[in-house]
Amino acid sequence: MINSSFLYHGFGLYNHICTRVSYKGNTIIFNVESKERLKCCPKCGCRHLVKNGFRYRDFIGLPIGGKKTIFRMKVQRYKCKDEDCDYDQQEPITFTTGSQTYTHRFATYVVCLLKSMTIRAVSDLLMVGWDTIKDIHMRFLERRYLPISLKGVKNIGIDEFAVKKGHVYKTIVVDLDTGRIIYVANGKDAACLDKFWKMVKRQHVTIEHVATDLSGAFIKAVSENCPDAQHIFDHFHVQKLMNEKVDDTRRTVCRTEKDVNKRKVIMGVRLLLLKNGKDVMDKYYKTRLDNALAMNEPLSKAYYLKEGLREIWMQISKKAAEAVLEDWCRQARESKVPQMIQMANTVRGFRTGILAWYDCHISTAKVEGTNNKIKVLKRTAYGFRDDKYFDLRLYALHDCRITRNVG
Repeated sequence: MINSSFLYHGFGLYNHICTRVSYKGNTIIFNVESKERLKCCPKCGCRHLVKNGFRYRDFIGLPIGGKKTIFRMKVQRYKCKDEDCDYDQQEPITFTTGSQTYTHRFATYVVCLLKSMTIRAVSDLLMVGWDTIKDIHMRFLERRYLPISLKGVKNIGIDEFAVKKGHVYKTIVVDLDTGRIIYVANGKDAACLDKFWKMVKRQHVTIEHVATDLSGAFIKAVSENCPDAQHIFDHFHVQKLMNEKVDDTRRTVCRTEKDVNKRKVIMGVRLLLLKNGKDVMDKYYKTRLDNALAMNEPLSKAYYLKEGLREIWMQISKKAAEAVLEDWCRQARESKVPQMIQMANTVRGFRTGILAWYDCHISTAKVEGTNNKIKVLKRTAYGFRDDKYFDLRLYALHDCRITRNVG
């Protein structure tokens, strides 16, 4: 018969003996029970403790030779006969927790497999239900990442991402120094960040810099809850908004152009207009772009203003950048192109947050990188049915040792 030492070192069962081994299909069943009975009442300490029935419980253990392993334990119930004590409980089980149907050693093995395998693959390999594997992983993530600690957090980035089609969004807050997600909430309005600001106050954290896009909701949330922090507007989103204005100008030009050939040329240069001018090195494409710009003055003005906008973030000092920004806004207003005038008003309105980049060179680049990881996570997993589990996976996203797999 299997000795106690093997049960402990191989499966993590301490102070147990195996009374019988049986085989059923592709499963090995070990009948086990405690070596010694309880002698003293765990509650009052008296020795008036008697057996009060038993039951059998099955626990999934580490597989052997590709076969599923079950530990069928005889769980003894004890009752204290002392009149002043009402103890009447089952004996403690050291190799599992509560009502879990698997051993601690098995749970550790599952977490190790999940570093390089999906939940479905682990489920098939171990011949265990998908929900059981997910439950193990979820408990592990809760122990490891909850509650969230904001210790040392000074610079944060805030952004939203689409969970699924139908305008369903989540908002994330990322620690820009470590790249870890420190808060996840449903929605993309200012109210979804309320719990985060409460966490900041409760943990006595001082946020020094915040990077966001030009979202009015985020601007409102930061100004109301973190007024002393410096708010930096990410230049990528400013440039993205400018690209949208250029494309809107191109569409307007196409609608008003009566010459069919000119309209075709303008319609065919959309991607060239939105590219960085330095990236258009091919002679053929550069000629196409130049021809399209020569055909229409408003489009030409919009394109060169788009190229000039980048100069704001390429100066040696904040003062020089401010002069470039003012000059750019003047040129945009003088262009008489409606979309450029709108963009000039926007840049002028957000000038403080745009120029704050020179005080602290941070952006939402890490947040955008995190969003790309989230897209890969969702795509490979074909979505998540459990919203809480999805949030836990997001908290673990920065830890490559845990998140190389998807669910």
